[in-house]
Amino acid sequence: MKKLINYALALVALMFFTNCGDNNNAKNSGAMSASKAEQVYVAPGEHDEYYAFFSGGYSGNITVAGLPSGRMLKEIPVFSQFPTSGYGYSEETKAMLNTSFGFVPWGDAHHPDISQTNGELDGRWIFINENNTPRIARISLATFETEEIIELPNSAGNHASSFVTENTEYIVAGTRFAVPNPQRDMPISDMKGEFKGPLSFVSIAEDGRMNLEFQLNMPGFNYDLAHPGRNKSHGWFFFTSYNTEEANTLMEVNASQNDKDYIAAVNWQKIAEYVKNGGGKKVSGTYAHNIYDEKTHTATSTIKEGVTMVDPREVEGAVFYIPIPKSPHGCDVDPSGQYIVGSGKLSTDLSVYDFDKMITAIDNKDFVDNSYGIPVLSYENTLAGVVTQPGLGPLHTEFDGKGNAYTTFFISSEVVKWSLETFEVLDRQPTFYSVGHLMIPGGNSRKPFGKYLVALNKITKDRYLPTGPELEHSAQLYDISGDKMELLSDFPTHGEPHYAAGIRADIIKKKSKKYYELSENEHPYVAKNESEAKVTRNGNEVHIRMTTIRSHFAPDNIEGIKVGDKVYFHITNLEQDFDVPHGFSIIGANTSEILVMPGQTKTIVWEPKREGVWPFYCTDFCSALHQEMQGYVRVSAKNSDTPLKYTLDE
Repeated sequence: MKKLINYALALVALMFFTNCGDNNNAKNSGAMSASKAEQVYVAPGEHDEYYAFFSGGYSGNITVAGLPSGRMLKEIPVFSQFPTSGYGYSEETKAMLNTSFGFVPWGDAHHPDISQTNGELDGRWIFINENNTPRIARISLATFETEEIIELPNSAGNHASSFVTENTEYIVAGTRFAVPNPQRDMPISDMKGEFKGPLSFVSIAEDGRMNLEFQLNMPGFNYDLAHPGRNKSHGWFFFTSYNTEEANTLMEVNASQNDKDYIAAVNWQKIAEYVKNGGGKKVSGTYAHNIYDEKTHTATSTIKEGVTMVDPREVEGAVFYIPIPKSPHGCDVDPSGQYIVGSGKLSTDLSVYDFDKMITAIDNKDFVDNSYGIPVLSYENTLAGVVTQPGLGPLHTEFDGKGNAYTTFFISSEVVKWSLETFEVLDRQPTFYSVGHLMIPGGNSRKPFGKYLVALNKITKDRYLPTGPELEHSAQLYDISGDKMELLSDFPTHGEPHYAAGIRADIIKKKSKKYYELSENEHPYVAKNESEAKVTRNGNEVHIRMTTIRSHFAPDNIEGIKVGDKVYFHITNLEQDFDVPHGFSIIGANTSEILVMPGQTKTIVWEPKREGVWPFYCTDFCSALHQEMQGYVRVSAKNSDTPLKYTLDE
């Protein structure tokens, strides 16, 4: 009898734990049929299904994670110096951080966007904006390295960026802060009607090369976020703008007085044609254009002057305002291109606009007003519908490609799913806490992948072990493959991620570069084998062509260096094997170490201040004899006659 009772208790316990582990099994299909742990588990040696690229916010970089695991795969340096690899410290990459304001070793990266072909993610490049010193960067998804950065003149607060048209023709960037254009000394209180909000249109060539094609000199509102049209609305761009009051103080009060602000609808194809035919005028504007050459492994920076400026009133039928309540933030376009969703932060409803109705209103000249000469369309006659009282503080919307939209609500800390057909709320799930952006892989393209949703939360509090006064921000992964969303996991993210971009892993990983071909290395100080390693002096400059291979440097002993010399270590990694970088560091260097990829050449500068014998070593553990991978530099007095010599095994 006792055995029977024990058996019954064990059976009840088994049923209890089984049901706890899968409490949605009867109600949902797809990925939800497994336990949450199984859904996010990626076994040792297996790969994630998606890459997720998180903006690093004030870190200035991009963090790459796998989905569904949430494992951090890499941090890509973009706008900030990065001692892990030497980016921004090495002689080859310093130029990437040059601007018209000089060398700026930090950036505020917000919105990554992946290149597209026919409205589908193609995995060639990822672009990201820099908010503080207005810039846009292009990162290769073959090498996961920053290849190009272009500065945007006449702009301030590059927030409505970087969003890519559906054939990667243009990146378009708004200016968050209205400023004088051209910049000049004037009273801030006189800003109304005098400040401007230029929108920058950067064209993308077939090889990815960016060019500042023209700027659209819009009225001086704050242009906050944007997205391009797609499918039927391809050729248009939509920007939210706030502070139509043109206030300059106590903005949280004075920039929220108007019942409605605007979405700016811009026909970029029409304006591009106007410029191509000689329209617009050349105005002042100083900006840096920095390009990294994969052959020479070296970046160059060019300071450019002048930009074509277009007055929106001069291109009839190209620019319109659509009223939106109230203090809008996100501006999102569904995969069909039919619907434009505007998120008024202070509105209790969510306004959804119809592209066809917008075109009809334009054709019928259904204007209710004009703002600085730009026609204002009727709110009611462009509206597709309203999602009524979906939550508090709507910010951003993405789409699953199945007729559903997902919107984040900052104040009520939730993600809300609603129908693009009926505008009815279908589901809501809490976030932890105060969610900003959200990301569905491919959710801003014609073909979203529609399996996962990532919420990017601003406050973490009790989600992780405490780490002093501040915690890393929280990303939360939801399964959206069934009728109801389900929170699967959360994981920390670095910096303050604003937005993220996701793509199916197989689109990228098969094209990922394994190493640089040594035979193609055109760096001016490359040494393609140990016999080419040498040390030369030119006055107080000493150039050391050095090679690395498991597990030694060539040369590994150098004498004849003097106090006051400027010593250039040009390090070439001779390896031609995947994932075998070598590092280099020397005591007393005032920069960082450098990490040199297989087949690559990088340079670090060392200016010895003291006499002595100083060691250098490999910073990246590369073999069983990594500890033995070292060498010495003998530094003699400034006026010493110690001869310059270098050796490897005598």
